[in-house]
Amino acid sequence: TLSGGQRQILAMAMALMVEPTVLLLDEPSAGLSPIAAEQLFETIVAINAEGVAIAMVEQNALQALSIATRGYILVDGRNSMSGRADELAADPSVRRVFLGGEAA
Repeated sequence: TLSGGQRQILAMAMALMVEPTVLLLDEPSAGLSPIAAEQLFETIVAINAEGVAIAMVEQNALQALSIATRGYILVDGRNSMSGRADELAADPSVRRVFLGGEAA
């Protein structure tokens, strides 16, 4: 009876019960509405603020980069670029090739 976003948050809560130092997230916003995805990303930020490191694979790259410290761009399973998340998000070539357009 839970929504997709609620299920994702429940899954993270269950993982946090063992008090991890790192939380691995694989496409946490997949299939969620924009509102649910926004709430989920807010929860991820709050978890990180409590001292839990987050390693996340996410196709919603702009939103992921907006909350990340570092980013890595994989091409064919290999690291193509890495750096500070804000720098990657602002890089014109990264935006054009990987993020769908020009900087806002």
